[in-house]
Amino acid sequence: MPKPENAVSSIDDSALENTNDLQFKNRLDLTELQQSVEKIRQEVGKVIVGQKDMVDMLIASLLAKGHSLIEGVPGVAKTITAKLLAKSFSVGFSRIQFTPDLMPSDILGTSVFNLKDSEFEFKKGPIFSNMILIDEINRAPAKTQAALFEVMEEQQITIDGNKYKLNAPFMVLATQNPIEQEGTYRLPEAQLDRFLFKIDVDYPNLDEEIEILSREHQLRDTEKTDTISSFLTAKQITEYQQVVTQILVEAHLLKYIAELIVATRNNRFLYLGASPRASIAILKSSKAFAAMSGRDFVTPEDIKRAAIPVLHHRVIVTPEREMEGVSSKQIIKQIIETVEVPR
Repeated sequence: MPKPENAVSSIDDSALENTNDLQFKNRLDLTELQQSVEKIRQEVGKVIVGQKDMVDMLIASLLAKGHSLIEGVPGVAKTITAKLLAKSFSVGFSRIQFTPDLMPSDILGTSVFNLKDSEFEFKKGPIFSNMILIDEINRAPAKTQAALFEVMEEQQITIDGNKYKLNAPFMVLATQNPIEQEGTYRLPEAQLDRFLFKIDVDYPNLDEEIEILSREHQLRDTEKTDTISSFLTAKQITEYQQVVTQILVEAHLLKYIAELIVATRNNRFLYLGASPRASIAILKSSKAFAAMSGRDFVTPEDIKRAAIPVLHHRVIVTPEREMEGVSSKQIIKQIIETVEVPR
């Protein structure tokens, strides 16, 4: 069967070529997934004005079984967008407000002695849900932040030697304020690496600001989340996640991802380059973007779209360039422009 017109040609590797040819014979039907994605956009759009990139990133993160860190100044709809997204799903939802006095047991749960049975009983914390919204994640100390390491990576927690699995789907949405630093604890690189995306949220433009005021005036005392209907079940989400793993990626696109990652390690403006986990993150998220577009194959544009939100929180700019005001985003954009795109 011939390859789709939009698919790129194979590299000179006969074994991988044959594998890809066989894969293209089994096409995926992404109609239902694409319709669900559009419905999510419409539901969230009932309340949120603009911020389309943030919404798409959050949907892609869910489809790729990843977590997202949302960064922006107060009042740009970080928290409400996450809540509205969760409201459109018929799944469990927990919101945790991180504070300097928050303990790991406040998140994970703790063992309580049961007088009736004369034994300890584990009481689950708010992390035992499907979608977890963590407000101001950098407000909690390192010990509490570290409590998220295992659960974000392995979807389980270990308490008193016992392992507790969390139900799928599982997704952490965390917010932080990049401006106010008093009373905050910077996330370590190992913690940042657990997030598939870091999503930067900007101010709305003038037209969007007017629309926000108009909608707020019309809603009056109506609760914003009441306008959102839940329609997507946990089973449907897990099925979509499984479909995304079957999206086709040709061998030369795998090489393209690897070249982008290696370029971050060899860039003289970066003190720390991206790890193999970053390349896997680009692979997973580019598959999600392809599925959201109704394609069962990845294109270079999907990879480019994923590169910045996947990489810019995983690399560290050299002190000299940082003092000059050069950001990791700018360097990654230069790398994307420099690395040759497969044709």
